[in-house]
Amino acid sequence: MPAPISKLSLIVPAYNKDSEVFKSVCSFVYQLKKLPYDWEIIVVDDASRDFTLREAIRSKKFNGNTHRIKIFSYDLNQGKGFALYYGFKKSIGDIVVFADSDLDLPMENIPVALDYFQKNGADITIGSKRHPLSKVKYPLARKIQSKTYQMLIKLLFNLHVTDTQVGIKVFKREVLQDAFPRIVVKQFAFDLELLVVANSLGYKKITESPIVLNYQFSSTIRLKSILRILQDTFAIFYRKNWLKYYQVARYRLEQDESLITPQKAFI
Repeated sequence: MPAPISKLSLIVPAYNKDSEVFKSVCSFVYQLKKLPYDWEIIVVDDASRDFTLREAIRSKKFNGNTHRIKIFSYDLNQGKGFALYYGFKKSIGDIVVFADSDLDLPMENIPVALDYFQKNGADITIGSKRHPLSKVKYPLARKIQSKTYQMLIKLLFNLHVTDTQVGIKVFKREVLQDAFPRIVVKQFAFDLELLVVANSLGYKKITESPIVLNYQFSSTIRLKSILRILQDTFAIFYRKNWLKYYQVARYRLEQDESLITPQKAFI
Protein backbone atom coordinates (compact mmCIF):
# COMPACT_ATOMS: atom_id res chain seq x y z
CA MET A 1 0.00 0.00 0.00
CA PRO A 2 1.55 3.33 -1.03
CA ALA A 3 2.38 5.87 1.67
CA PRO A 4 -0.13 8.72 1.99
CA ILE A 5 0.82 11.94 0.23
CA SER A 6 1.85 14.68 2.65
CA LYS A 7 -0.13 17.90 2.66
CA LEU A 8 2.06 20.96 2.10
CA SER A 9 1.17 24.60 2.69
CA LEU A 10 3.35 27.29 1.13
CA ILE A 11 2.75 30.62 2.86
CA VAL A 12 3.75 33.80 1.03
CA PRO A 13 3.61 37.16 2.84
CA ALA A 14 3.45 40.13 0.49
CA TYR A 15 3.73 43.86 1.11
CA ASN A 16 4.05 46.35 -1.76
CA LYS A 17 5.44 43.72 -4.13
CA ASP A 18 3.26 44.71 -7.09
CA SER A 19 3.92 42.50 -10.15
CA GLU A 20 6.62 40.50 -8.36
CA VAL A 21 3.96 38.57 -6.50
CA PHE A 22 2.39 37.43 -9.79
CA LYS A 23 5.73 36.13 -11.07
CA SER A 24 6.54 34.49 -7.74
CA VAL A 25 3.24 32.65 -7.41
CA CYS A 26 3.45 31.36 -10.98
CA SER A 27 6.97 30.11 -10.27
CA PHE A 28 5.79 28.42 -7.06
CA VAL A 29 3.04 26.63 -8.98
CA TYR A 30 5.53 25.43 -11.58
CA GLN A 31 7.80 23.99 -8.88
CA LEU A 32 5.11 22.46 -6.71
CA LYS A 33 3.48 20.64 -9.62
CA LYS A 34 6.67 18.61 -9.94
CA LEU A 35 6.76 17.56 -6.28
CA PRO A 36 4.99 14.61 -4.60
CA TYR A 37 2.79 16.67 -2.27
CA ASP A 38 -0.83 17.65 -1.96
CA TRP A 39 -0.03 21.34 -1.97
CA GLU A 40 -1.63 24.73 -1.48
CA ILE A 41 -0.28 28.27 -1.79
CA ILE A 42 -1.52 30.90 0.65
CA VAL A 43 -0.74 34.51 -0.24
CA VAL A 44 -1.26 37.07 2.53
CA ASP A 45 -1.43 40.69 1.40
CA ASP A 46 -0.22 42.68 4.41
CA ALA A 47 -2.30 45.81 3.62
CA SER A 48 -0.22 46.78 0.58
CA ARG A 49 -0.60 50.27 -0.87
CA ASP A 50 0.12 49.28 -4.46
CA PHE A 51 -1.27 46.59 -6.79
CA THR A 52 -0.02 43.58 -4.81
CA LEU A 53 -3.50 42.25 -4.11
CA ARG A 54 -4.57 42.69 -7.73
CA GLU A 55 -1.45 40.88 -8.96
CA ALA A 56 -2.01 38.03 -6.50
CA ILE A 57 -5.57 37.64 -7.77
CA ARG A 58 -4.25 37.74 -11.34
CA SER A 59 -1.86 34.88 -10.52
CA LYS A 60 -4.79 32.79 -9.29
CA LYS A 61 -6.78 33.50 -12.46
CA PHE A 62 -3.74 32.81 -14.65
CA ASN A 63 -3.44 29.38 -13.04
CA GLY A 64 -7.05 28.45 -13.74
CA ASN A 65 -8.62 29.83 -10.54
CA THR A 66 -7.38 26.69 -8.83
CA HIS A 67 -8.52 26.04 -5.27
CA ARG A 68 -4.87 25.38 -4.48
CA ILE A 69 -4.12 29.14 -4.51
CA LYS A 70 -5.75 31.05 -1.66
CA ILE A 71 -5.42 34.82 -1.20
CA PHE A 72 -6.13 36.75 1.98
CA SER A 73 -5.91 40.45 2.75
CA TYR A 74 -6.59 42.86 5.60
CA ASP A 75 -6.66 46.60 6.08
CA LEU A 76 -3.77 47.45 8.44
CA ASN A 77 -0.09 46.68 7.83
CA GLN A 78 1.23 44.40 10.59
CA GLY A 79 4.58 43.07 9.38
CA LYS A 80 5.92 39.88 7.86
CA GLY A 81 5.67 37.84 11.05
CA PHE A 82 1.99 38.57 11.51
CA ALA A 83 1.28 37.84 7.84
CA LEU A 84 2.93 34.42 8.21
CA TYR A 85 0.93 33.74 11.37
CA TYR A 86 -2.28 34.79 9.60
CA GLY A 87 -1.50 32.53 6.65
CA PHE A 88 -0.65 29.63 8.95
CA LYS A 89 -4.09 29.89 10.57
CA LYS A 90 -5.64 29.48 7.14
CA SER A 91 -3.44 26.53 6.18
CA ILE A 92 -3.98 22.78 6.44
CA GLY A 93 -0.56 21.32 5.60
CA ASP A 94 1.36 18.84 7.73
CA ILE A 95 4.44 20.51 6.27
CA VAL A 96 4.50 24.31 6.21
CA VAL A 97 6.88 26.31 4.03
CA PHE A 98 7.56 30.04 4.38
CA ALA A 99 8.75 31.77 1.21
CA ASP A 100 9.30 35.42 0.34
CA SER A 101 7.32 36.99 -2.48
CA ASP A 102 10.23 38.82 -4.12
CA LEU A 103 12.50 37.41 -6.82
CA ASP A 104 15.87 37.39 -5.05
CA LEU A 105 15.46 33.73 -4.10
CA PRO A 106 14.72 31.52 -7.15
CA MET A 107 11.88 29.08 -6.59
CA GLU A 108 14.23 26.17 -7.25
CA ASN A 109 15.36 26.61 -3.64
CA ILE A 110 12.09 25.16 -2.37
CA PRO A 111 12.49 21.54 -3.57
CA VAL A 112 16.07 21.59 -2.24
CA ALA A 113 14.90 22.71 1.21
CA LEU A 114 12.13 20.10 1.21
CA ASP A 115 14.62 17.39 0.25
CA TYR A 116 16.90 18.30 3.17
CA PHE A 117 13.87 18.46 5.47
CA GLN A 118 12.64 14.99 4.55
CA LYS A 119 16.00 13.22 4.36
CA ASN A 120 17.10 14.52 7.76
CA GLY A 121 13.76 14.00 9.52
CA ALA A 122 14.07 17.62 10.63
CA ASP A 123 11.74 19.68 12.77
CA ILE A 124 12.83 22.77 10.83
CA THR A 125 14.92 23.33 7.72
CA ILE A 126 16.18 26.80 6.91
CA GLY A 127 17.87 28.08 3.79
CA SER A 128 21.36 29.35 4.55
CA LYS A 129 23.63 31.71 2.64
CA ARG A 130 26.57 30.09 4.46
CA HIS A 131 25.90 26.48 3.50
CA PRO A 132 29.00 25.24 1.63
CA LEU A 133 26.88 24.42 -1.44
CA SER A 134 25.11 27.80 -1.58
CA LYS A 135 25.59 30.07 -4.58
CA VAL A 136 25.19 33.61 -3.35
CA LYS A 137 25.53 36.97 -5.09
CA TYR A 138 24.82 40.06 -3.03
CA PRO A 139 26.62 43.29 -2.12
CA LEU A 140 29.62 43.31 0.21
CA ALA A 141 27.88 45.70 2.62
CA ARG A 142 25.00 43.26 3.01
CA LYS A 143 27.45 40.40 3.54
CA ILE A 144 29.16 42.30 6.35
CA GLN A 145 25.82 43.23 7.96
CA SER A 146 24.60 39.64 7.75
CA LYS A 147 27.80 38.08 9.10
CA THR A 148 27.98 40.55 11.99
CA TYR A 149 24.35 39.90 12.92
CA GLN A 150 24.83 36.14 12.89
CA MET A 151 27.87 36.47 15.17
CA LEU A 152 25.72 38.45 17.58
CA ILE A 153 23.00 35.78 17.47
CA LYS A 154 25.55 33.04 18.16
CA LEU A 155 26.81 35.00 21.16
CA LEU A 156 23.37 35.74 22.61
CA PHE A 157 21.45 32.53 21.89
CA ASN A 158 23.98 29.80 20.99
CA LEU A 159 21.72 28.68 18.16
CA HIS A 160 23.46 26.05 16.06
CA VAL A 161 22.60 27.69 12.75
CA THR A 162 24.66 29.89 10.46
CA ASP A 163 21.86 32.03 9.03
CA THR A 164 18.44 32.93 10.44
CA GLN A 165 17.23 35.51 7.94
CA VAL A 166 16.85 33.74 4.57
CA GLY A 167 13.20 33.77 3.48
CA ILE A 168 12.84 30.03 2.85
CA LYS A 169 12.01 27.86 5.85
CA VAL A 170 10.27 24.48 6.24
CA PHE A 171 8.47 23.35 9.41
CA LYS A 172 6.59 20.44 10.85
CA ARG A 173 3.15 21.83 11.57
CA GLU A 174 3.35 21.09 15.28
CA VAL A 175 6.42 23.33 15.62
CA LEU A 176 4.40 26.35 14.51
CA GLN A 177 1.35 25.31 16.52
CA ASP A 178 3.48 25.35 19.66
CA ALA A 179 5.62 28.39 18.82
CA PHE A 180 3.17 30.98 17.43
CA PRO A 181 1.27 31.45 20.74
CA ARG A 182 4.57 32.63 22.27
CA ILE A 183 5.71 35.00 19.50
CA VAL A 184 5.82 38.77 20.05
CA VAL A 185 7.87 40.22 17.15
CA LYS A 186 6.03 40.93 13.89
CA GLN A 187 8.75 42.64 11.88
CA PHE A 188 12.33 41.81 10.79
CA ALA A 189 13.48 39.86 13.88
CA PHE A 190 10.47 37.54 13.65
CA ASP A 191 12.59 34.77 12.06
CA LEU A 192 15.01 34.83 14.97
CA GLU A 193 12.32 34.80 17.64
CA LEU A 194 10.56 31.89 15.97
CA LEU A 195 13.76 29.81 15.93
CA VAL A 196 14.63 30.77 19.51
CA VAL A 197 11.15 29.82 20.74
CA ALA A 198 11.07 26.54 18.79
CA ASN A 199 14.51 25.60 20.12
CA SER A 200 13.47 26.42 23.69
CA LEU A 201 10.41 24.17 23.27
CA GLY A 202 12.61 21.21 22.37
CA TYR A 203 12.47 21.37 18.58
CA LYS A 204 16.23 21.16 18.21
CA LYS A 205 16.55 19.22 14.96
CA ILE A 206 17.16 22.25 12.76
CA THR A 207 18.95 21.60 9.47
CA GLU A 208 20.23 24.04 6.89
CA SER A 209 19.86 23.73 3.13
CA PRO A 210 21.92 25.40 0.40
CA ILE A 211 20.35 28.24 -1.55
CA VAL A 212 20.81 30.20 -4.72
CA LEU A 213 20.55 33.93 -4.03
CA ASN A 214 20.59 36.55 -6.78
CA TYR A 215 20.25 39.87 -5.00
CA GLN A 216 18.11 42.18 -7.16
CA PHE A 217 17.60 45.05 -4.71
CA SER A 218 13.92 44.22 -4.43
CA SER A 219 14.15 44.21 -0.64
CA THR A 220 15.97 46.90 1.28
CA ILE A 221 17.17 47.31 4.85
CA ARG A 222 17.59 50.92 5.94
CA LEU A 223 19.45 52.21 9.00
CA LYS A 224 16.17 52.63 10.87
CA SER A 225 15.34 48.99 10.14
CA ILE A 226 18.77 47.81 11.30
CA LEU A 227 18.32 49.62 14.60
CA ARG A 228 14.88 48.08 15.00
CA ILE A 229 16.27 44.61 14.32
CA LEU A 230 18.92 45.09 17.00
CA GLN A 231 16.35 46.43 19.46
CA ASP A 232 14.09 43.44 18.85
CA THR A 233 17.03 41.03 19.08
CA PHE A 234 18.04 42.24 22.53
CA ALA A 235 14.37 42.22 23.56
CA ILE A 236 14.16 38.54 22.57
CA PHE A 237 17.25 37.85 24.68
CA TYR A 238 15.69 39.69 27.63
CA ARG A 239 12.37 37.87 27.31
CA LYS A 240 14.05 34.47 27.04
CA ASN A 241 16.71 34.76 29.72
CA TRP A 242 15.35 37.23 32.26
CA LEU A 243 11.57 37.14 32.00
CA LYS A 244 11.35 33.43 31.03
CA TYR A 245 8.56 34.77 28.83
CA TYR A 246 8.47 31.90 26.34
CA GLN A 247 7.66 29.26 28.91
CA VAL A 248 3.99 30.27 28.76
CA ALA A 249 1.71 30.72 25.73
CA ARG A 250 0.47 34.34 25.76
CA TYR A 251 -1.23 34.59 22.33
CA ARG A 252 0.06 38.08 21.53
CA LEU A 253 -0.49 37.65 17.78
CA GLU A 254 -4.07 36.58 18.37
CA GLN A 255 -4.58 39.75 20.37
CA ASP A 256 -3.09 41.79 17.53
CA GLU A 257 -5.55 40.16 15.16
CA SER A 258 -8.29 42.27 16.75
CA LEU A 259 -6.63 45.34 15.20
CA ILE A 260 -7.26 44.29 11.61
CA THR A 261 -10.33 43.98 9.42
CA PRO A 262 -10.14 41.08 6.96
CA GLN A 263 -10.93 41.96 3.36
CA LYS A 264 -12.53 39.68 0.79
CA ALA A 265 -10.72 36.34 0.50
CA PHE A 266 -10.11 34.57 -2.82
CA ILE A 267 -10.08 30.83 -2.15
